[in-house]
Amino acid sequence: MHFVEVNSFDQWRSEARRLIVQKVAPPEIHWATASAQPSLFDAGLSAQAEALAESPPPPSSTFTVPHAFVSLAREVACHRDTVRWELLYRTLWRLLHSEYQLLKRVTDDDVHALAQMRKAVSRDVHKMKAFVRFRKVSDDREGDTYVAWHRPDHQIVRLAAPFFARRFNDMNWSILTPDESVVWEQGKLTYGPGVPASEAPHEDALEGLWRTYYASIFNPARIKDATMKREMPVRHWKTLPEASLIDDLLRRAPARVDEMIANSEGISQTAMRFMPTELSLDKLRLAAGSCQACPLHGPATQTVFGQGNPDAKLMIIGEQPGDREDIVGEPFVGPAGQVLDAALLKVGIDRKEVYLTNVVKHFKFIESEPTGGPQRGKRRLHKKPDSREIFACRPWLEAEIAAVRPDTIVCLGATPSQAIFGRDFRLTSQRGKLLTTEWCQRTLATWHPAAILRMPDETRRERMRDELTEDLRTAVQVQAG
Repeated sequence: MHFVEVNSFDQWRSEARRLIVQKVAPPEIHWATASAQPSLFDAGLSAQAEALAESPPPPSSTFTVPHAFVSLAREVACHRDTVRWELLYRTLWRLLHSEYQLLKRVTDDDVHALAQMRKAVSRDVHKMKAFVRFRKVSDDREGDTYVAWHRPDHQIVRLAAPFFARRFNDMNWSILTPDESVVWEQGKLTYGPGVPASEAPHEDALEGLWRTYYASIFNPARIKDATMKREMPVRHWKTLPEASLIDDLLRRAPARVDEMIANSEGISQTAMRFMPTELSLDKLRLAAGSCQACPLHGPATQTVFGQGNPDAKLMIIGEQPGDREDIVGEPFVGPAGQVLDAALLKVGIDRKEVYLTNVVKHFKFIESEPTGGPQRGKRRLHKKPDSREIFACRPWLEAEIAAVRPDTIVCLGATPSQAIFGRDFRLTSQRGKLLTTEWCQRTLATWHPAAILRMPDETRRERMRDELTEDLRTAVQVQAG
């Protein structure tokens, strides 16, 4: 039996490489971490680790693994469950012993377990981005210094820190957690040991601003107590200045709702009025079928909700359903969908593994008399949704992204691009560029297939078609890397 102790992805990768070269099968290894409870095997674990470190593999013994597995392993290594090392090594062993397509078998027990760990880590990173609150601890000639304390579920500091470096690039800050801490100073991230909650900074003037802001945006009509506590766990409230207002705001919510209704402040102005308590895709799809948040539900045949793999790594977002989609009730089944299918096929993307949706869930159109031939009824021509309709429907899209948690998002056309990147985004100048958004670290925009079909110039149309294909290929390569 080989006893191996590792504490990080880099250590696991080094030990796994050595063990693979030595042809040590998974059942012959006992993996452990330094954070585990002491046991009778502790001495043996350390001794075995040292012995392995002193016996490097033969130089001629090399092997390669899929980039997708390396990316998966880096994130899973941040999970707290000690079984992660065993799962990763067993999966690596299987990949190198004839099961080359293992990662595509999402129903495999090991692959499924790793995917769930990865999703948990990704969710924890998202919560860290949402719940970290900096407090000012010094004010000197070299600039203010800010500190935050946070308790993540998993060991995610190194995954989340680059986001804060980009977002707060122009200030000096530190984020303290029980496992590890990070400092951003002079344009450099430096990692250090964990810090207990007792070392967290005390309240500063910024907390008053947070409370004022939170009270101003608090919408009592959207309150679902259980959902709120699931998305913002009570254990994080101590580090959130606005959390001190929650109890009082909840007590006053019923009266505030009555006041808002009396004053017509727009409770029914967005899809939040129709949002279910359980935010699973099935529940969301069912609830969206009754959405009347904007006038588009009237003339449309039906709600066209997103469709595809609920665990998809790639999400594709369009503008709105077209005439055919409105009739069938599924996204991207008309002429534009055929253009998209052809591009997906060219780059080797299985449509069944993608999640497809639109910013707006109802078809907006104008009716036009047919030209020539016998009278067969009016044609329904696409009309771009306005900002009011996009705003009303936006909660459905946000809920879909939160439920699927894709690795990569591709926006088709200007409407979804501005919904995701912001209203200043310009498709003509920023198309095909991988950018980070609050929704996904890897997000890019490209042409909408419908825009390609409407392009009158044949040469330009074919170039746009090629660019759509290349942008989708970029999304695939990013996932593989």
